[in-house]
Amino acid sequence: MTHDLTGVWDGTFVQPQVGMVTFLATLIESGGALAGNVTEPCITPGCPMSTHNASIAGDRSGSAVSFVKRYEPPGYGYDTVFYRGVVNAEATEIDGRWSVPGTTASGTFLMVRSSKPAEAVAAEERTKEPAR
Repeated sequence: MTHDLTGVWDGTFVQPQVGMVTFLATLIESGGALAGNVTEPCITPGCPMSTHNASIAGDRSGSAVSFVKRYEPPGYGYDTVFYRGVVNAEATEIDGRWSVPGTTASGTFLMVRSSKPAEAVAAEERTKEPAR
């Protein structure tokens, strides 16, 4: 498999007692190292933020993908989440499990490569941001 994972990914994860949560991830792959960011809605009751931002750091070896998601700023839920998954042969889907270190919290996730160019998705996200 030689497909690069760099790009925009639409994702979902399933959280117990909450259900399915959607997110948007931008990945950059370089020499097997993964970096990027995630934007997702805040699902915690009473959360003062409408969306969470998180950074991603990890790696890929063949079809195995693993990364750590760190919320910025931490709080209003989990601070750090581990993801382990498998990318399909076409590098269009990553499927796996997430877990929170030091807890029993875990679930499944799925990421699907977006058909839109990264610039178009970024522009759409900016239009959703509240005016300051």
